[in-house]
Amino acid sequence: MPAPVAAGGGAIIRYVSTRGGVGPCGFETALFAGLAADGGLYVPESWPRLEPDALAALQGATYQEVAAKVLLPFVGDDLSAHELRRLIAQAYADFDHVAIAPLRQLGPSEWLLELFHGATLAFKDIALQLLGLLFEHFLARRGRAITIIGATSGDTGSAAIAACAGREQMSVVILHPHGRISEVQRRQMTTVEAANVHNLAIEGTFDDCQALVKAMLNDPAFRERLNLH
Repeated sequence: MPAPVAAGGGAIIRYVSTRGGVGPCGFETALFAGLAADGGLYVPESWPRLEPDALAALQGATYQEVAAKVLLPFVGDDLSAHELRRLIAQAYADFDHVAIAPLRQLGPSEWLLELFHGATLAFKDIALQLLGLLFEHFLARRGRAITIIGATSGDTGSAAIAACAGREQMSVVILHPHGRISEVQRRQMTTVEAANVHNLAIEGTFDDCQALVKAMLNDPAFRERLNLH
C-alpha cells in the first residue's frame, strides 16, 4: 500500500514507539503524548530525506528558512507550511542575534556554535521557544488546556517557563532542588509574574524532584484528572 500523502505532496510521517507496544500516530498526537503509552519514545516510522539539490538551495538561507524546510516533513498534514513558518518566525523573533545560532570561528578549522542567544541564555531555548508555540497552536484549535509539570536542575525549568509564560491554554509547574541551582536560574524561574507559572523548591536533590514528577505522570487517573503533560 502506498504511503499517505501530505498536503505539500510528500509522504505523511507517522510516529511509532521505540518499544513497539502502541500503534502509529501523527505529529500532533506524539507532541502531546511525550512518552508513548508503553513507556517508549516516539520516533518517525520512516525518516524523510532532503535531497542534495534541496540542501544546496538552502545555502545563504536564514535560520528560520532552514528550520521550516527541515521541520515541514515531520509535521505531516497537522500544520500547513504557512502555519509552520509563522510559528518559527514568532519563536525566534526575540533572540538577540540575527543568526539565532551563529557560528563563531576560533581558528583555521575550529568553529563554535553559539546557542545562548535566547530568552534564558540556555541552549534549550532553541527547541522550547518553538515547542511552547506549537502547544499553544494545537490547544487553541482543540479548545483545550493542559498543565505542564517538570523537574529541573536549572536550565530546563527556566527555558520551559520562558516558553510557556502568559499562554492562555497552558499552566506550567516546575520543581527544582532548593539551594542547588544557580542564583541566576533561581531568579529566572521565581520572578516571572505570569499567572500561569508556578515554581516549587523541593528539599532534596534533582533526583527527588524528578521522582515526584514521574510518580504523578505514572498515575493515569491523577494525570488525566489534571491533564498533566
